[in-house]
Amino acid sequence: MASKLVPQVTSKGGASQCKERHVVLLSPVGELEISGCEMGLHEIKLPKMSVLPSSRAESSVACQVRGGEEELPEPLRQSTAWLHAYFCEPARTPSLPLPAFHHPLLLQDSFTKQVLWTLLRDVKFGEAVSYKQLADLAGNGRAARAVGGAMRSNPIPIIIPCHRVIRSSGQTGNYGGGNLMKEWLLSHERLQKEKWAN
Repeated sequence: MASKLVPQVTSKGGASQCKERHVVLLSPVGELEISGCEMGLHEIKLPKMSVLPSSRAESSVACQVRGGEEELPEPLRQSTAWLHAYFCEPARTPSLPLPAFHHPLLLQDSFTKQVLWTLLRDVKFGEAVSYKQLADLAGNGRAARAVGGAMRSNPIPIIIPCHRVIRSSGQTGNYGGGNLMKEWLLSHERLQKEKWAN
């Protein structure tokens, strides 16, 4: 049960280096560049959005991997499957395994790692928390600014859902993919959650 919720973090330790692979997922918010190796997911690079996609564009854009999906290591296949479900069939995401993570930031024992794991574990699809609330959840209520730094450092956005962290005032705050993308992701989750409730 816990292994589904908190993916394995693997280390690059020893003399063997991982062989990084890249894949692009076409999504309603643009091309997501995903990198990783047989040990785990390294990062997801978000495009910058200059306009919000319309709901018609959302449904017309199929979430597709561009090229060579059969050659991908398992963590990248899991990542693309999870992201496909997130955008196109969100009700399936809780039942899908998360990929192992293989990024140095997630291997260090740090407050940033603690915040990112807390966010992944405790803030569910369609929910939002403030930086202060996430600091409380992570065990240091006075560290709201450090939580902001952790969100900026997140190498695996969307899967580790830093878009769900907003200001105490209710404003969205900043996001690596741009404020329009953050607004779109929050709206996407809110609309999908409403559909599940009906």
